[in-house]
Amino acid sequence: MTLRVLAAMSGGVDSAVAAARAAEMGHDVTGVHMALSSNPQSYRTGARGCCTLEDSRDARRAADAIGIPFYVWDLAERFQNDVIDDFVSEYAAGRTPNPCLRCNEKIKFQALLDRAVALGFDAVCTGHYARWDGAVLRRAVDTGKDQSYVLAVCTPEQLSRAIFPLGDTTKADIRAEAERRGIQIAKKPDSHDICFIADGDTKAFLADRLGAAPGPIVDVDGEELGEHEGAYAYTIGQRKGLRLGRPAPDGKPRYVLDISPVTNTVTVGPREALDVHEITAERPVWLGEAPAGPVGCQVQLRAHGEVHDCTAEPFDDGVRIRLDRPARGVAAGQAAVLYVGDRVLGSATISEAVRAPA
Repeated sequence: MTLRVLAAMSGGVDSAVAAARAAEMGHDVTGVHMALSSNPQSYRTGARGCCTLEDSRDARRAADAIGIPFYVWDLAERFQNDVIDDFVSEYAAGRTPNPCLRCNEKIKFQALLDRAVALGFDAVCTGHYARWDGAVLRRAVDTGKDQSYVLAVCTPEQLSRAIFPLGDTTKADIRAEAERRGIQIAKKPDSHDICFIADGDTKAFLADRLGAAPGPIVDVDGEELGEHEGAYAYTIGQRKGLRLGRPAPDGKPRYVLDISPVTNTVTVGPREALDVHEITAERPVWLGEAPAGPVGCQVQLRAHGEVHDCTAEPFDDGVRIRLDRPARGVAAGQAAVLYVGDRVLGSATISEAVRAPA
């Protein structure tokens, strides 16, 4: 069946090959580049970007090579409200957000998809590495590039209008295919880090928007060890940049264990104190029926992070996740994505992490 497909083209090789494959399937494909900043030159440039003027031009050249119409859509206001402002407010509340995950949820599979449907398109095509068969979301064949984690926040209704042509192919093969197709960005390096922080300095970015807010850095007994300029600049598990007045009695490094925006306090302690054995997460999104009771599965707590065996049990508007073995550096605001093998069961946002007993 021929579909009217809107291909999101970031200017990278993955989205270009995805668009080419969608066209080769016989679909009526139109390429679109999302302009996510009112001043694209303020975003990362060169290999590190995904929404710069350079990327827009690369996307247009790729569309020309494929032979499909191409447009640029201005989604800067939505991106500012739903991704950047959310990023800042989450850090201010002592949580650790994932802006790429929020961009998928609010921009690519809400703002972009809603506009596409309103214009008569049947589906949105992206260069994500994941497999979706119309009912089940699975990890990509290339596990090193798998992006099912950042897609797991999307609802089944949103995914039902998505096409992911790259899920069964490795990144090396995608680059080789791009060269064969005459797509000039075949060797363009992948984008990484946070696109809207031009110099990569997250701490300075937050300080510019939240201002200085000095407060104490304390140990687990409440003894003050130093002072910070803003608790928002820290994240659970952080070791570097603490600038403590004196070393730990045992001489070992100390890590951020807790961030309290209410008292503006950062608590530090030994690495083993980061161990978490139970997680409470809220606002679950189930890809299918929610489990009727406890279910044995695996959980991933960061993009490309370690996978942990666990038992997940839904309750009201949340899910309780009991880990078979402790995990470290679990932070509120991150996504907990549940898997059964390579199949995504669902996702939820971490609200509380319970430390393992000593």
